[in-house]
Amino acid sequence: MIRRLRWAIRLSVALVLFVGQATASQAEDKTGRVVLAIHGGFAVHHGSVTNQLESQMRASLEESLRAGRAALDKPNGTSLDAVEAAIRVLEDSSLFNAGKGAVFTREGRNELDASLIDGRTKKAGAVACVTTIRNPIAAARAVMEKSNRVLLVGRGAEEFAARNGVETVNPVYFWSEPRWKELLEYLKKADRPDTLSRSAGNQAPLSDELGTVGAVALDRSGNLAAGASTGGLNGKQPGRVGDSPIIGAGTYADNDACAVSSSGQGEFFIRYAVAFDIVSLMKYKGFNVETAANEVIQNKLKRAGGSGGVIVLDAKGNLFVTANDKGFCTATITDAGAITVSFGK
Repeated sequence: MIRRLRWAIRLSVALVLFVGQATASQAEDKTGRVVLAIHGGFAVHHGSVTNQLESQMRASLEESLRAGRAALDKPNGTSLDAVEAAIRVLEDSSLFNAGKGAVFTREGRNELDASLIDGRTKKAGAVACVTTIRNPIAAARAVMEKSNRVLLVGRGAEEFAARNGVETVNPVYFWSEPRWKELLEYLKKADRPDTLSRSAGNQAPLSDELGTVGAVALDRSGNLAAGASTGGLNGKQPGRVGDSPIIGAGTYADNDACAVSSSGQGEFFIRYAVAFDIVSLMKYKGFNVETAANEVIQNKLKRAGGSGGVIVLDAKGNLFVTANDKGFCTATITDAGAITVSFGK
């Protein structure tokens, strides 16, 4: 009887230790998971940024992460809130090709695009070719939540945004001297500055595209979201729309797989439905984030001649970043608050 009691006590102690270790392991895994990741496109392409500018960009990326994390930490904070808050900061910075820092069309205008998608419901909103909306990501959110549409463009998008409380500005707000100089330099180098064709025979280098800003997030409820915002191509044809506002091309999110935000040569991302392809490989073939992202970016896209990169976050907080060119600028924050910034050199 005494011997049986001793064995029972030993077994109970072992179970307590096992459960304690498992709980500690789970807590450790949770604190190490990524809850928000952002990218600033290829803004540091091939070492073209000074140390001072890189330091300023790092500060903006960290501010973006803190804003997104603060949105997540609110009592009812969602991944959508985090994505919007993080992208707003990058749109308000003049250091990235979105919002205040957007590049010019060949006619000297700033035409902006953005999108947002909820991984739980698949509800999405997007705007394209807008010129008076300070934060296009806010307009995308309004389209998603206050209309039964997904994509609005041009003046119609601007009028809708204004009616629904989204801040509008005079287009001169987006003018900046560095971006203007970039346009003039691009026009000077272009073979045909009157058309700026994007055909295979006249493909601008990725450094002339600068790229998109974007974010992916995971909230307490396990819901994913993704978003993106961009000024498009430097010297682009007016009315040109890339992948950023196209759901499934530049952005996508599905709680059963992952959230994706991209930057690169938009026409390729549209043709190959890059974001949706990554999600599909995870959802239907059981790939993990790394395998799925590399299959699309390093294999399919690269073979097709397309350049770009993605940030991919799954519902467990596993993040993978991959790009087939240098200079993809990314930053992450974990559950524990650890921040990592990379300039992809």
